Amino acid sequence: MDKELLAMLVCPLCNGKLKYQRDAQELCCHYDGLAYPIRDGIPVMLPEEARQMDADEKLATSAGRTGEV
Repeated sequence: MDKELLAMLVCPLCNGKLKYQRDAQELCCHYDGLAYPIRDGIPVMLPEEARQMDADEKLATSAGRTGEV
C-alpha cells in the first residue's frame, strides 16, 4: 500500500488516524473499533463495509503488537 495514500486517509466516522494491518489487508480505527478492508489494493472506506474489531484485537493493535507499517 502506498505510504503517501495511507498518510492522507482518515476514519470516515471520527477523522482519526488509521493503522495499516498488512497481514489482514485492513485499515484499523482504534477509536471506533472498525477495520476497513483493502480490496484489490483499494481501501473501502465505507462504515457499512467495515468489520467490528473484538476487544482483544483492539488491545493487541493499540499496543503495537501486530504487523503495522
